[in-house]
Amino acid sequence: MTRHLGKLALYTLFFALLPLAAFAQDGAGGNSSWGYAVGAGLAVGLAGLGCGIGQGLTAGNTTAGIARNPGAAGAMFTNFILGMVLIESIAIYGLLIAFLLYGKIA
Repeated sequence: MTRHLGKLALYTLFFALLPLAAFAQDGAGGNSSWGYAVGAGLAVGLAGLGCGIGQGLTAGNTTAGIARNPGAAGAMFTNFILGMVLIESIAIYGLLIAFLLYGKIA
């Protein structure tokens, strides 16, 4: 399993860097704003990925906790909503960084 994940990571890195070689120039002039575009995409993508994982774990564990102890549903729900708000703020930070990087391109 670990071997397959290593191959997947290697192939992903290869295909991510392949366009760099295809659009390589001799170093004179050129548009150097592609890094900002890649950074903006990674900021939103990784923030969304991390927040999705965090929200899934939070919702699953809260549901399991309420199923085990229905009497504590009110206290768990309050903490659940607070946790979801804090997790979602990370995605908003990623979007903000993407907008700042996009401002450098345009």
